[in-house]
Amino acid sequence: MGKPLKLLVVSDIHYAGPGERERSGYEARSATNVFQRELLRLYRGQIWLEDPLVHNHFLDWFMERAGEPDIVVANGDFSCDSAFTGHADDASFESAQICLNRLRERFGKSLHTTIGDHELGKKSLVGGLGGLRLKSFEITRDELGVQPFWQFTRGNYVFMGVTSSLLALPVLLAEGLEEEFDAWRELRDQHVAQIDAAFRDLKRGQRVILFCHDPTALPYLAEIQSVRAQYGRIEQTIVGHLHSEFVYKTSLVLSGLPTISFAGVPIKRMSSALQRARKWEPFDVKLCPSLTGIQAREDGGFLTVELDPDDPKPLEWEFHHLPWDAPLPEGWTEYVPG
Repeated sequence: MGKPLKLLVVSDIHYAGPGERERSGYEARSATNVFQRELLRLYRGQIWLEDPLVHNHFLDWFMERAGEPDIVVANGDFSCDSAFTGHADDASFESAQICLNRLRERFGKSLHTTIGDHELGKKSLVGGLGGLRLKSFEITRDELGVQPFWQFTRGNYVFMGVTSSLLALPVLLAEGLEEEFDAWRELRDQHVAQIDAAFRDLKRGQRVILFCHDPTALPYLAEIQSVRAQYGRIEQTIVGHLHSEFVYKTSLVLSGLPTISFAGVPIKRMSSALQRARKWEPFDVKLCPSLTGIQAREDGGFLTVELDPDDPKPLEWEFHHLPWDAPLPEGWTEYVPG
């Protein structure tokens, strides 16, 4: 038996820097009528997250409790994306930069990061604002240093990070700018080629631990022949995006739901993902919730697991809940970048 490795996974931190914190009520302002505003108020206040801009202390709680893991994966969504255009927006870039800098200061070279959908932009739930932006992809990759694909090996484990928004481009491209469509398709082709090569190059006895922010991408990942051929080598696929185990389980119950095309682009996107959720099964999916979880459940936290790199066995994850009523970290004040 080799020396055990401790793997920690955190996802959907959604940090709000100074610029984003000044945008209180940003989502309600995207509404075009009273009905939309009331729908948002109920959805935010009763289900998802009443005010996404006021939870930065969860990052401090997490870092206080994280210990000293050997490998840390932050599985996407570092800002609140309050302009709906990803990190091409200065305030969202600032949030992500602060978040990533703090993670890198805390975990050093142990940290690996994946690209989430909010890094790149997505249409607002109502009002049709924003969307996928090529500049946001370039900024995330080149300025923030979050790479679209990475892999490394520890013993018989291959850790692999992919970009869900590139894989799920067929359903997301409609949220982008038409003049950027060809560039996005080229990026996707390159990404698929990298993943294909990585799965083709797996050696005997190696097991893959895959990190993919949004499970919407998994049916598209399954279209890559080398991935399908190696299903049995995928130890687990860790996803984020859904924020809550309750939402994840509900998604499985609703799998097969027809795509809803008449209620706007965001609803079409979400229903399309649910329609294909049955195809997640071969990837042995494990959800890492957001640090906060959802308003209705307050069920957020992070995951850890101990691995024997020389003798892969089924992973026994430990969930570390972050209760909303926990005392603030001693001496806590809102972080201000120096």
